[in-house]
Amino acid sequence: MSLEFDNAIMEERFLEIVKGEDKNALREFLDDQNISDVAHLVDEYPEYENQIIDSLSIHRASSTFKILDLPTQKRVMRDLPPAKIAELLNELPPDDRTDFLEGLPSNIVRELIKLLNPDERKITLSLLGYPENSVGRLMTTDYIVVSESDTVGQVMDNIRRNGKNSETIDVIYVINEQGELIDDIRIREFLLNPLGKKVSEIMDRRMISLNAYQDQEEAYKAFKMNNRVALPVVSNSNKLLGIVTVDDVLWVATEEFTEDIQKIGGSEALDEPYLDIAFARLIKKRVGWLVILFCSEMLTTTAMQYFNDELSKAIVLGIFIPLAISAGGNSGSQASTLIIRAMALGEVTLRDWWRVLRRELLSGLTLGVILGCVGFMRVGLWQILHFYNYGEYYARIATTILCSLIGIVLWGSVMGSMLPLLLKRLKLDPATSSAPFVATLVDVTGIIIYFTVAYVLLKGTVIKP
Repeated sequence: MSLEFDNAIMEERFLEIVKGEDKNALREFLDDQNISDVAHLVDEYPEYENQIIDSLSIHRASSTFKILDLPTQKRVMRDLPPAKIAELLNELPPDDRTDFLEGLPSNIVRELIKLLNPDERKITLSLLGYPENSVGRLMTTDYIVVSESDTVGQVMDNIRRNGKNSETIDVIYVINEQGELIDDIRIREFLLNPLGKKVSEIMDRRMISLNAYQDQEEAYKAFKMNNRVALPVVSNSNKLLGIVTVDDVLWVATEEFTEDIQKIGGSEALDEPYLDIAFARLIKKRVGWLVILFCSEMLTTTAMQYFNDELSKAIVLGIFIPLAISAGGNSGSQASTLIIRAMALGEVTLRDWWRVLRRELLSGLTLGVILGCVGFMRVGLWQILHFYNYGEYYARIATTILCSLIGIVLWGSVMGSMLPLLLKRLKLDPATSSAPFVATLVDVTGIIIYFTVAYVLLKGTVIKP
C-alpha cells in the first residue's frame, strides 16, 4: 500500500472526526498517529491546526511543532492563546526553541521570552547570545554529566533520575571539578561494567568536541567523519556548555544543500520558502546573476562583429542570437532549480501550480524588462560612442532586442517553473528538467520568438522584402 494512499485514508478519517466536533475522538485519533503524520495534517489543514495542537499532550505538541517549517510555526503560535504558547515554548528543547526564535523579529522575541520560566529563559538568552549560524545556536543543555570519581552504579542512578529530560543518553559526558570536559563515554560501557567500577577506570580520554563559536557547517563535517549521534560543545577554555545532536545537524545539512542547489542554478540562496519570500526580495536574489550572465554573453556578440562586413545587413540580427537565447536559458534554469528544490522540501505541491505560474509570470516579465533595458542601452551606447555602426535603423534594432528579451525571459521563467510540475503530474522525475534541459528547450523557442519579433518590427527596413 503506497504512502499516498495511506495519507488519503488518514486525511479522510481526520476530516470526518474533526467535523463531528468530538474532542475525545479527535484526541484518540491523533494519539494513534505518528508525529510526522500529525505534522502533515497541520500542514494540509491549517484551518484545524488549533484543534490539532489543543488535542495533543504538551509533549506530543512540542514534538510536532519542532518539525514544522518556520512559516507554519509562526502561524500556529500566532493563533494559540497566550497560556498555550507559554506551555509550548517551555516544553520545546532549548535548541529547537532557539532555532524558532531566531527567525522572528526582535520585538516578538522579547515578548515570547517573557513567557518562559526563569530557568528556560536563562538558557534561551544564553543560546541566543551566540553568533548566527554558530554551533552555540544548535546546542541543547539537556544531557547527562558525571564526575570521574563516580561509580558505574551512581551513573546509572543519575541516568534513571535525569535521563527522561535529556536529549539523548547514548553518550555520557565526564567533567572535572572546574567543569572542563575530559571524556565522553558511550552508555554501553556502563551497561557492560560492574556497578562498583569507577568512571576513571573506563575512561580513555579519546573524545571529539565542537567549539560553541564554530560554524554550523563544521559540525556537520564532524558528525559525518566520526559517526556520532551527539557531540559535546565546549567554550574556548574547554568548559562543557552543551551538546549537539545529529537531528539538528541534519537540518543544517539540508539548509546548506538547499543553498548550494540554488547557487548552482544561478541564484542567491533564498533563506526562506519560495512561496513566502517577498516579491521584491525574490527579484533581488535572482536578478544579479542573470544580469551578470547576460552581460558576459556580450563578449560573444563583440567577437561576431568582426565578421559583420562579410554579412548582409539582415545578418546583423545574428549578432544578438546568443545574447537573446542565453537570457532565456538562464532565466529558465533559475526557475527550474528553485521549483525543483521547493518541491523536494514540500514547499510547493501540484496544487500550487497556479500560484507558481502567477509568480513566475510577474517575475519573468520584471526580469525580462530589466535585461531588455540593458540590451537596449547596449545597442544605443555602441552606436552613439561609435564602437559599432548598426546603421540608420539602430533604434529599431535596439527596440527589437528589448521586446524579444521580454518575451524570451518571460517564456523561460514560465517553462522553467511549469516543466517540473508537469513532469511530477506525469509521474516522472522533476529532476530531469535540470538547467541544461530547460536551457536547450528555451533556446529553440527563444530563436522563434526572436525572429518573429524581428520580422514584425524590422520588415521593410533592415529586413528587405
